[in-house]
Amino acid sequence: MMHDSIQQTLSSFIAERILKQPKRTIRPDEPLISSGLIDSFSLVDLALFVEDTFGVHIADTELNASTFDNLEQLSQLILSRKAA
Repeated sequence: MMHDSIQQTLSSFIAERILKQPKRTIRPDEPLISSGLIDSFSLVDLALFVEDTFGVHIADTELNASTFDNLEQLSQLILSRKAA
């Protein structure tokens, strides 16, 4: 799966399910956690979505702004897990 399609899938999920703003587009570098766009409860939902959708494991310790703060970081994490 390509980088862009991962980001598109994540962007759609966040906009529709978490923000309840289906028309919203989330930029690859837009801060999710540090900006307060996503709270800790939503973060868990996002992690579960990533695990179910992409078949990769996300550790609880990774649910923070240093690994998970934007779509770019998140898609890199997914790709690195899939490659491993």
